[in-house]
Amino acid sequence: MGTGYQRILLKLSGEALMGDLGYGIDPQVVQEIASEVAEVVSTGVQVAIVVGGGNIFRGVKGAARGMDRATADYIGMIATVMNAMTLQDALEQINVPTRVQSAIAMQEVAEPYIRRRAIRHLEKGRVVIFGAGSGNPFFTTDTTAALRAAEINADVIFKATKVDGIYDSDPHVNPHARRYHSLNYTHVLTQDLRVMDSTAIALCKENNIPIIVFDLGVRGNIRRAVTGEQIGTIVGGLYEVT
Repeated sequence: MGTGYQRILLKLSGEALMGDLGYGIDPQVVQEIASEVAEVVSTGVQVAIVVGGGNIFRGVKGAARGMDRATADYIGMIATVMNAMTLQDALEQINVPTRVQSAIAMQEVAEPYIRRRAIRHLEKGRVVIFGAGSGNPFFTTDTTAALRAAEINADVIFKATKVDGIYDSDPHVNPHARRYHSLNYTHVLTQDLRVMDSTAIALCKENNIPIIVFDLGVRGNIRRAVTGEQIGTIVGGLYEVT
């Protein structure tokens, strides 16, 4: 592989599963993601995944419309399990053994999250998808990704989004927005760049877990990121701001 990555955590936003749909799950997109994950697994890299639920329900938006925030967040957690099960099905259809672990008890459809069991699955070459966030309201799935990455001793977090890296301002609003090639945690926090929430960045900083942000919409980008190609933006403790 040339990168030294033995175990990675892939963070997928729920919106990424929508494709061009306005809501829900695009089966074609899910199949394409599963195919790319299968390519990475075939090289011997251990893959864990945290998936969001924003394509089905976003807790923050629910709370903004008057719903109790904790209730809204729990509904969002359930949405992530739906996405996790969908991705599991797509992976197993192409013969990639996969386990869904839920932070909320759903024993009929998913294993409970148990750290040692998750690590053992990874060691056996199975993909592990973490659903239901951290199991607690008021925490995002970005924070869950950082937490799970630290717990399973992942080498890196790959954050697959709808943009091709981290910018100094919103590229959809500012056509002159500058894309960074590399950043350190402190710059991300002090400049409030919002690639991940501050709790997630702080966790990654404390545990020295690099983050690579790239565009999921480009076919093959997951494999390129894992093999060390220069795509997107990398965030780490020793990187200069470039």
